Amino acid sequence: MSRPLRILFTNRTLASRTGTEVYVREAALGLLRRGHAPLVYSPDLGVVAEEIRAASVPVVDDPARIGAPPDIIHGHHHPPAMTAMLAFPGVPGIFVTHDRMAWQDAPPRFPRLRRYVAVDWTNHERVVCEHGIPEERVQVLLNWVDLEHFPARGPLPDRPRRALLLSNYARRDTHLPAVQEACRRAGLPLDVVGEGVGRSVARPGAVIGAYDLVFAKAKSALEALAVGAAVVLCDHRGLGPMVTSADFAALRRLNLGLRTLSRPLAPELIVGEIERYDARDAAEVSRRVREEAGLEPALDRLVALYEEVIAEQEREGPCDPAEESRAAAAYLRELTAGLERRVGEREAELRAMSGTITWRLREALLKVPGLWTASSMLRRLGRNPDQPR
Repeated sequence: MSRPLRILFTNRTLASRTGTEVYVREAALGLLRRGHAPLVYSPDLGVVAEEIRAASVPVVDDPARIGAPPDIIHGHHHPPAMTAMLAFPGVPGIFVTHDRMAWQDAPPRFPRLRRYVAVDWTNHERVVCEHGIPEERVQVLLNWVDLEHFPARGPLPDRPRRALLLSNYARRDTHLPAVQEACRRAGLPLDVVGEGVGRSVARPGAVIGAYDLVFAKAKSALEALAVGAAVVLCDHRGLGPMVTSADFAALRRLNLGLRTLSRPLAPELIVGEIERYDARDAAEVSRRVREEAGLEPALDRLVALYEEVIAEQEREGPCDPAEESRAAAAYLRELTAGLERRVGEREAELRAMSGTITWRLREALLKVPGLWTASSMLRRLGRNPDQPR
């Protein structure tokens, strides 16, 4: 076994069970099992932070609380990643880009960030072609499935009997109505799991096995495939195909994500994908996922990358402090400009909203004495006591 490493993960939030939070939890706990010493920094702690801490991994919301420097920083999201890099002079790091569009996934340029990682080839394109990171410093490490927590189900029926929409973005104003209508036309009962409908589950692997067909994307789709469900790629950004053994390799290179969701969310198109259901082919896809996309081989690659980066830092020596200062100043300048732009966009949206009749009516009603308090009480009284809050 390689020598134990102290690895500091960063993430902008650990308050809910979305993609990067789950990635950090699985990686940290997997590395802990291997004898390493992971620790996690996030400015926004919550349920996932408690799950990680309960497994005896240190979690902090301020890097100043870490009394010994890590061997390497595994950065997600540039604000907390750069906070950690500046808090620990001399420590090398990697930066991982998970999302093709999210502003916080843009790779920061900093001398001690010696490698950049993309979770698929779409994000590789972003890092290299939009942010100018030299290609020789960028690697693609595809997403994984923690197979221990996503056990294989039994054989699928010849025709699907139950369907699951698995997405934190599923709401009445996104893709939920289209999927519901498609399943109604197909005579297929549909359940929904995700924060958007107030139903977040701590262990989705224990839930997915009860369904034959799953609508999901990215890591959630990969996990559903590992369990053995047939999967239609689908989310609020668009509709993709049913994942088959013929196109699995190509779709996985794209993380079963954004670039695969190229068609509109039309019920008739979704029905067409439901009709491609093939129990035998889904079983073959599941076999390949469990063979190729497990957590343990992915951790092997991560540890090898950590060791490569640490060895390179030791071989080349410390970075020039003046170069680091210039890079930090450039980062802060870009961060400030980006935040000002985003604030300006939100202010413009609010100004547009405030001019509508609906907004003016809302403002007038809020001024009626006691109306807001009475409305809040009625909502609480009408809530199903079993409904998640």
